Amino acid sequence: MTSEPTTNDPIPPAQLAEEVARLFTTLAAGGVGIVPLNVAYAIVAAREGGIRRIFAAKQRSYDKPSGLFGNWRMSRELHVLPPERHAMVRTISEEDSLPLSVVAPFRADHDLLGGVDPFVLQHSTKAGTLDMLLNAGQFHDAIAAESLARGMPVFGSSANQSLTGSKFRYSDIEPTVREAADVHFDHGVSLFANPHGWSSTIIDFRDFRVLRVGVCFDRLQEAFAARFGVTLVMP
Repeated sequence: MTSEPTTNDPIPPAQLAEEVARLFTTLAAGGVGIVPLNVAYAIVAAREGGIRRIFAAKQRSYDKPSGLFGNWRMSRELHVLPPERHAMVRTISEEDSLPLSVVAPFRADHDLLGGVDPFVLQHSTKAGTLDMLLNAGQFHDAIAAESLARGMPVFGSSANQSLTGSKFRYSDIEPTVREAADVHFDHGVSLFANPHGWSSTIIDFRDFRVLRVGVCFDRLQEAFAARFGVTLVMP
């Protein structure tokens, strides 16, 4: 008996490049995509029309901003943090290979955000901070790299109706959410599938407050304490 494929199984480079290119073509035209991440399936867009469709399909409050798909390089470019905290972001995501969402103040005048629709930026930031997801698997990393290459940020959230918990298999995503997307990619069960419906852990890097406990949280706590002497502040 073969085991169920996971989002961490290697995708042939040519296939990954084709799928990510198809995603960006869709998003650039105002469309919506559902993508496989190690933390959970996500629904993403880059233009106002796509973001509006996501919020409507998820029945998500506009008080809950979307997150930006990024990597440590994008965080270093956009987030306003001291150099030692940028180094923390790189270490945790690259050396420790842990997924996390980084919240910090951001450079609203950065060129990378210059082409973002004001509506999209308004509903992807909160109180002067930007939430950026890092190291959520090969598909996510390819999106982040392509975003930097094209100068086209991608925003999204978990592919599920609001408050129902993250979905770790494409088939478990509610039909109304699936129907909101123009392009879909099913790569098996998410690596960090869990019974709690958790997605990424969200940490405010200004004071290390935990805004949401998520996958790999125990390992994140240990890494912050062991590497930096930092105790994460629980909500």
